[in-house]
Amino acid sequence: MPEPPPDLVEQLYRTPPDRFVAARDAAAAQARQAGDPRTAREIARLRRPTVAAWLVNLLALERPELVAELAQLAEALRQAQRELRGPRLRELSAQRRAVVGALVAEVRRLAAGVEGAPSGGKLPMAEVEATLNAALSDVEVAEQVRSGRLLRPAHYAGFGEVPRPQLRLVTGGEEPPPAAPVRQRPPDRGALRAEQAQRAARAERSRRRRALEKELDRARTDQERAETDLAGAVVAERDGLAALNAVEAELAELERRRAVAEQELSRSRLARRAAERSVSTARRRAGEVEAAMEALDAEEGDADSGGRPAD
Repeated sequence: MPEPPPDLVEQLYRTPPDRFVAARDAAAAQARQAGDPRTAREIARLRRPTVAAWLVNLLALERPELVAELAQLAEALRQAQRELRGPRLRELSAQRRAVVGALVAEVRRLAAGVEGAPSGGKLPMAEVEATLNAALSDVEVAEQVRSGRLLRPAHYAGFGEVPRPQLRLVTGGEEPPPAAPVRQRPPDRGALRAEQAQRAARAERSRRRRALEKELDRARTDQERAETDLAGAVVAERDGLAALNAVEAELAELERRRAVAEQELSRSRLARRAAERSVSTARRRAGEVEAAMEALDAEEGDADSGGRPAD
């Protein structure tokens, strides 16, 4: 199965969580358009981190040398714990607090330089600090932090139980008396049952936790899909509204042109009627003039006839 390009993965996990889904889906679509559907599927499987996990990823990707120093400090702490070196362990614990505090400050500074990042007051710095402390205590968490692909913050209760040495008080130069043999007591059945019940309860809690984690992954996948669908629906609605506005503008322009044409038609009709009246008047006047000319011609003919001598 092909892996997504590492540069692309790093860029996605540098992206603030509220923009992660859109950036991931755009990268997957680009891979599909490039004719690489398998890589597109792998990109689409990348999950969005929480804000706290994104902040830790940002530190790992932008300042890997600081995360490497954190791993070295963790190894020194584990070595001092194994050797039961109390002063060294106290010294390293103080150093751990200073280092984690400095890393938290660096995370805050890095987040302030990212466009679209949550405001400083909304950053879950307590979860970031808990994750860094867990990386100091748990090798697996440390590897996840160094990968820059952490999805959720981690927590750790402490650095584990340190086996206590058997100590005896010695006074002066006397040899200590031999330790009295310890009589083995028969196992307490009630305690055994309680311990078994505790183990069963822990196993049940672990089973429920795994089930809830799977359910959470499914819910987040559904949420991301729903958010993608919502984004598409918003774009479609915006495009539809723009198209409707354009059609309404065209209709308004057609209505204006229709009103102008009606006004022009009305003026043309009035002009035609006035012209018709003028034509009627002119025709009537022409008829009257023709009749007057005919009458005049008749009078002239009569006058010519009366004035001539008889043959």
